Amino acid sequence: MRQIAIEIEQARVQPPTRPTMDDPILNLEEREAINNGRWFSSLSPSLRHDILRCAYVKRFKDGDLISSRGATPAAWIACAKGAVRVCSTSTTGKQVTFSYVEPGIWFGDVAIFDGDRRTHDAYAHGETSLLCVSRADFEKILDMRPELYKALMQLQARRIRQLFMMVEDLSTLPLRARLAKRLNALLAAYGTAPQNRAANGANGANEVNGDGAARIGLQLAQEELAQMLGASRQRVNQELKNMEREQVIRVEPAGLLVRDRAALRRIAEMNQ
Repeated sequence: MRQIAIEIEQARVQPPTRPTMDDPILNLEEREAINNGRWFSSLSPSLRHDILRCAYVKRFKDGDLISSRGATPAAWIACAKGAVRVCSTSTTGKQVTFSYVEPGIWFGDVAIFDGDRRTHDAYAHGETSLLCVSRADFEKILDMRPELYKALMQLQARRIRQLFMMVEDLSTLPLRARLAKRLNALLAAYGTAPQNRAANGANGANEVNGDGAARIGLQLAQEELAQMLGASRQRVNQELKNMEREQVIRVEPAGLLVRDRAALRRIAEMNQ
């Protein structure tokens, strides 16, 4: 408890009553997202302390540009709330979405390490809060705390593994399985418990057997989902309809409801 109190104080993350775009501190939910991140939580308490004490908060509205392709990296960043949409713009002006950075994930260190410029555009998806460490402070921490080098190498290794898995999935798995894996990942990052009448029948019982229902809180256009899967929107739409007929999911105006999480996992394991 004492260590948690120290981190809260040094990161200036006392929960405000009503966060605004100008708030220089993280609220309780945002702070938990940072502290509970898989990689960050694995660091030693003293290293977390050194990172948090020099971090600052930036808030963005939906659609705001966070950083642009070709820009000089100014900060090491963690998503604390919302999502960061990583995309590229073609010569015709069309944006192609590659991925979303979820709360608890750190990014931006690659461009600082290799001294090159940002490789993609980054936009806020929904109201988004970022915890930032300036490039100068990031380099100072590296000088003072060599253990951060090893931790960042482990983070890079994890990213490379994920990249190879995505390439393998693209080459070996049918679209149906790749779509189910992506929905499972989105559910793990943005899953919320739905209200009974939204997820259950009129009598309050689960509509289907299995693990019950959960809603993916991140709203994505089918075109964006298709881009991340390397498929056409029409094919992704057809697979979503098939899953809907099978009562695995339900597509709603407010987002996507996973009605049977166990069934979705079984689809994701096809041909593995």
